[in-house]
Amino acid sequence: MKQDGQRAMIYLPGDGTVLMRARSDTDITSTYPELLPLAGALGGRPTVLDGEIVALDEQGQSDFERLQQRMGLASSPAKATRMAARVPAHLMVFDVVYLDGRLLTGLPYAVRRGLLEDLGLAGPSWSTPAAIIGHGAQAWETVLAAGLEGLLAKRLDSRYEPGVRSKSWLKIKVHRLADVVVGGWVPGRGRLAGLPGAVMVGERRDRLLHYVGSVGTGWNEAERARLAALLQVAVIDACPFAQLPPVAGARWVLPRLVGEVRYSSRTRAGRLRHPSWHRLRPDLAPANPLT
Repeated sequence: MKQDGQRAMIYLPGDGTVLMRARSDTDITSTYPELLPLAGALGGRPTVLDGEIVALDEQGQSDFERLQQRMGLASSPAKATRMAARVPAHLMVFDVVYLDGRLLTGLPYAVRRGLLEDLGLAGPSWSTPAAIIGHGAQAWETVLAAGLEGLLAKRLDSRYEPGVRSKSWLKIKVHRLADVVVGGWVPGRGRLAGLPGAVMVGERRDRLLHYVGSVGTGWNEAERARLAALLQVAVIDACPFAQLPPVAGARWVLPRLVGEVRYSSRTRAGRLRHPSWHRLRPDLAPANPLT
């Protein structure tokens, strides 16, 4: 199952210390003090692990919005310790690339997975999530039913490829759809000058238009030009949203244009995460349009 967190490499030299580095190679060890006891989990066995640091919600699912409260605290260990008590982090280990003096990157994933499971990494703040071999259709149905973010499909014979996005590991994300009302737009720059760089969208609740996000991807040139023409004839001076969106340089329009967007999930405030434009919905009329 795809976890929504911070990718990390975990270096355990076997001397009782641990070093954690983010994808950017930034040292994030002091950011997650609850993971420091991992240094003793394997005794003196030198090991390098690959995994995802997550913050779990009440249902035990990874919640990136919660984890954001923990990120960026490497320069403030005291604050990181306080936040660890409020929003505990958990390391999901999914690969081992070095063990007992041996580099494992050239081994097939199935072999590395077996070595990882033999390590028995299960602690108060770390675990080795189960992997499913085959049964892809059933796994996908489980993801959809549970409202999870998606799957990672890995070839059993794939080698570990450091520093690149391997074609042998496929990220399969769940894309949800929502019908939204366009309430404003932000002009594009450069080659998009005169065209919308992004549109601000909302959903109707209690006769008010509530802002749910800004959408800046998903159009081809013809679709963006058509959208620009529709927005130009609907310009108004006042913001149509119930609360002013935190977007600089916005231009407002009558909230009469309905579109369908794809998104991965929602924040606790109801905002769309990773939204992209799918299509106009001229067959739908916005509920309670402003006049």
